[in-house]
Amino acid sequence: MRIALLGGTGDIGQGLALRFARDTDHEVLIGSRDPEKARDAVERYEAELEGRGADANIKGFVNEMAADRADVVVLSVPPYYAGDTVEAVEDVLDEETILVTPAVGMQGDEDGLHYHPPSVGSVTQLVAQRAPDEVPVVGAFHNLAADALSNLDDELELDTLVVGDDADAKRTVLNLANEIEGLRALDVGPLANAAEVESVTPLVINIARYNEDLHDVGVQFH
Repeated sequence: MRIALLGGTGDIGQGLALRFARDTDHEVLIGSRDPEKARDAVERYEAELEGRGADANIKGFVNEMAADRADVVVLSVPPYYAGDTVEAVEDVLDEETILVTPAVGMQGDEDGLHYHPPSVGSVTQLVAQRAPDEVPVVGAFHNLAADALSNLDDELELDTLVVGDDADAKRTVLNLANEIEGLRALDVGPLANAAEVESVTPLVINIARYNEDLHDVGVQFH
């Protein structure tokens, strides 16, 4: 399987790229609006993985080319770029492509971060609204700390919550997430439940802010 990480040069993209490349046999495609930036990121990721004795199967492309080659496309971009990124690549998406979004709308003040969804209800639903009708959209990886993902010395013991209306697409993403060592994917139902999932993200960030020993806090359900 080919996994494209659009905006894969950023924090969450880096973490997912390193984990997928180390823990799975899938090909990882790093996408960026600037193909040179994507190739530079690939060199960094390859060096990190090779230094740990892991074989890297990573390539870098402009976003559209990465999406065109992929079976699963992850929008690892800030929430305010998610809709525009979908529209930039929509011509190469089809019913065989699964579109995954981990983005969360938040606003900060002196007290911390607060959930700030778009008017449609959640960023995941916004992505579904902007995507072509035939393209299945799945929400996943919302509540994971980018620093923890990127630090391969950090052994994960975390859950990721997955929502989607297309049962087959959601099952694919659940299985894919479970391939990352130390990560457990849990089905939370349809896209209508995305707001509840996304709203956990500012909560865990605020916990990390106010508790020094919980810098890369995540969620785990028992």
